Amino acid sequence: MTEFIQGIQDYWQQLFRNVFQPSTIITDLLDILIVAFVVYELILLVRQTRAAQLAKGIIILLLFNWVANTVGLRTVAYALNNLMQASLILLIVVFQPELRRALEQMGRTNIFAVQLFKNQAVSYDLREKWRNAVVAICDAAERLSDSRTGALIVIERKTNLGEIIKTGTAMNGDINPEVLGTIFYEGTPLHDGAVVVRDGKIKAAGCFLPLSNNLEIGKDMGTRHRAALGMSENSDAVVVVVSEETGIISVAKNGVLIRRLDRQNLFRLLEGDVVPAEPEQEKKKSLFRRKKDENKSAKTV
Repeated sequence: MTEFIQGIQDYWQQLFRNVFQPSTIITDLLDILIVAFVVYELILLVRQTRAAQLAKGIIILLLFNWVANTVGLRTVAYALNNLMQASLILLIVVFQPELRRALEQMGRTNIFAVQLFKNQAVSYDLREKWRNAVVAICDAAERLSDSRTGALIVIERKTNLGEIIKTGTAMNGDINPEVLGTIFYEGTPLHDGAVVVRDGKIKAAGCFLPLSNNLEIGKDMGTRHRAALGMSENSDAVVVVVSEETGIISVAKNGVLIRRLDRQNLFRLLEGDVVPAEPEQEKKKSLFRRKKDENKSAKTV
């Protein structure tokens, strides 16, 4: 009897040590946080894409499988179980564009605070070059929209678009509304392709883009919109598209098409996504200069 009681005491003492051991608690919390983060990223991945509808279909199949096993529908359960065994391969095939975009986003994510492969300092000249490029793109989009001239402008960000650039004609020229208007003029040989912008300059024109397989694209949107959406699905590029039929200005990014933009909204969107952010030191210097100028103007008054 004494040995039995002693065994129970030893069991509960061991259980208490395992449960409330600091290293075990930290490991369990880390495990839960990692799983929660992965689930959250998966939800963000399927939102606003065709993967959302496919995910709903998979959930319905899982529910059918559970009901069939619970009720005792042997034939249905057998068929669904065999289907589930091949579900991994089916998911890879069906979600290939989404998985590719997710892996590219993982590759662009700075896991550590110290960036080993990227220079943190962004030069003032590069920021000014991008600001001027954004202004020129917005002016050109507004003019092309007024004249209902179709246009497709791809702005390269972190994903290298070298393969896309090779499909067009190399230019490597400055951006201004006149040049873009000439490229997309209907009589020019490059008007049907896309312009690729890299480092605030036109890198190539007449480029071919991958088309999106999204079945939810409206009938009022043609090949340009499908190409813009396809480019944004396969890279982190921001694509500006002007409809030839309606003159509507749209932007495609991260597999989502934002439509009916005016010049002001287009400028705000491109400025936030394309123009490099100022380092903290530069922000402090700019704030200091602004306060200094305000003090001078106040004294003058």
